[in-house]
Amino acid sequence: MKTTLKISCVLLFAFASITKAQHGESEKYSSNNTKAIKAYKTGLEYYNARKNEKALEELQTAIKKDSNFIEPYIIMANIYAELREYEQAIAAYAKTFQINPEFFPNNYFYAGTMEAGVANYDIAAKHLQKFLSYDNRNPEFKKLAQQVINNCTFARQAIEHPKPFKPLNMGENINSPADEYFPSITADGQTLLITRDIKDTRALEGHQEDFYISKKIDNKWTAAQSVPGVNTPGNEGAPSISADGRIVFFAACQEIDASYGEKRTGYGSCDIFYALKNGDRWTKTGNIGQPINSRNWETQPSFSSDGKTLYFIRGTVTREGIKDQDIYSSQLTDKGTWGVPMRLSDKINTSGTEESVFIHPDNQTLYFASDGHIGMGGLDIFMSKRQANGEWGEAVNLGYPINTNTDENSLLVAPDGDIAYFASNRAGGYGGLDLYQFELYKEAKPEKITYVKGKVFDSVTKKLLNAKFELIDLETSKTVIESESDAGSGAFLVCLPVNKNYALNVSKNGYLFYSENFSLKNLADASQPFLMDIPLQAIDTGMTVELKNIFFETNKFNLKEESQAELQKLITFLNYNKTLRIEISGHTDDVGDKKLNQQLSQNRAKAVYDFLITHAIPAERLTYKGYGDSLPKLSNSIAENRAKNRRTEFKVIAK
Repeated sequence: MKTTLKISCVLLFAFASITKAQHGESEKYSSNNTKAIKAYKTGLEYYNARKNEKALEELQTAIKKDSNFIEPYIIMANIYAELREYEQAIAAYAKTFQINPEFFPNNYFYAGTMEAGVANYDIAAKHLQKFLSYDNRNPEFKKLAQQVINNCTFARQAIEHPKPFKPLNMGENINSPADEYFPSITADGQTLLITRDIKDTRALEGHQEDFYISKKIDNKWTAAQSVPGVNTPGNEGAPSISADGRIVFFAACQEIDASYGEKRTGYGSCDIFYALKNGDRWTKTGNIGQPINSRNWETQPSFSSDGKTLYFIRGTVTREGIKDQDIYSSQLTDKGTWGVPMRLSDKINTSGTEESVFIHPDNQTLYFASDGHIGMGGLDIFMSKRQANGEWGEAVNLGYPINTNTDENSLLVAPDGDIAYFASNRAGGYGGLDLYQFELYKEAKPEKITYVKGKVFDSVTKKLLNAKFELIDLETSKTVIESESDAGSGAFLVCLPVNKNYALNVSKNGYLFYSENFSLKNLADASQPFLMDIPLQAIDTGMTVELKNIFFETNKFNLKEESQAELQKLITFLNYNKTLRIEISGHTDDVGDKKLNQQLSQNRAKAVYDFLITHAIPAERLTYKGYGDSLPKLSNSIAENRAKNRRTEFKVIAK
């Protein structure tokens, strides 16, 4: 997760394999100087004992005795690579090429991959092409060499055509002398959750990861505060906060000792956990369980704004470490349980490493890091758009200088799509990794979204209520988002991707449901959210509900297809409340002939009545009536009011 140099190859190899490849079992060397050979052998002994400093001293002695002795340069290059002193390793390889270009062809592979890692793309491509010119090379090395060559070509072109990128440190309220990384944000852009690596004497390593939260007030982030109820003496990292801020998913890889008053166990080396928010308090954390968690390594969750899908990283645990990191997703079933995780397609996942997955609140744009796609080398940040058939499109590199020759990951894109956040240890920060923000260029932006936000309450008692929300695409009648208002505060937030028309239904047992519609196909300004508080009426005789998602053509009474979702909601409501009897009423404005208006309203009410009858609602529970323009909600003096007066309602006439 923290920035490291990108060296996309395995450079460490045993001395036995080197000697066999270079001069067989007979220990013939490129030098005849016995003192040089003796120093070289001593250096190897120190190297195999992992005493690198002494090994380098002996290898330097060997070179002083014979400056054309190639083997010491190779071992020195290996040591410098282990120490991450790549420029010195490259210089050692260059010396071997100068002495004898044909001595050990694999040196071109090792040198080329390192040169690409330090952004020496031209010489890297030259050396790797030279490596590929030899026969009988390791097939895996040949495959990797070609990929690095492709990366070099891409990198040169990307540098020649840079993307706009002006990172700005997020300031002392977010950053500290400790490391901050893995940000997550709510769909209204007002709550930021970050991971901070803090000192903790209770932790086994003297430090641990905790979550900190900041609120945006007057367009400024408040000082980040620890999150009680979620943070523990163990590590919590890589959070994903739900669109409404009520659920947080996170990764934890360490058990908590029971002496701290809590025991946290998992299914594998790292698992995904969650916590729920009730009012201002977070519940005790819980393991999300199988089938998402397994004996493998699960981490870095990202929860979709529709409340249905969890994306995460799964890797295979081996003796050598974590391998085969890919992006998976799991869907919530109708029973409220998580489905079997599915690996995303090969347009996203590669034979390399994928991590830092982030699904934007538009639910159409996926950002992730990968070293398997063509890029600047190592981990670059990519994006993919969901296609019309539901599949993910080709991965697109975000370009230079967002991606460089150092690892990039942990990208977060704000809900409005304009600002992106990332972690960096670049100079000028507050210490270690800091969080930065920058304006995202047009081609890398997600789809536009807005949101509806408010509280649900009892219309009479004003008690705050926990209610169910359904956002329905009126064109397809499919439910695209399911959510609930907070049981403690009654607060809700539902994302509204633009360019569609939606029905919003709010329901709670014992109450009449509430309906609203949002036409976003020609929305002028997506930055302006819909702010509304929703009063729910307890079921009682005489109570009326306006069916805002029942639609007719002008001056006609045929139900439009977009009415299906609302009609199904009414059927469900009546089937659940089997003793209710209702009157369906139609209403018009005062434009035109009153008699014709009354007849039109009567026919529209009957159309809804007939639909319910054909869907097994008993006729004795239903009546219908047209009121024409006799019961206006508002004055008919302006067009906007007249549109609101044209409506369909139902009234409870018996419980």
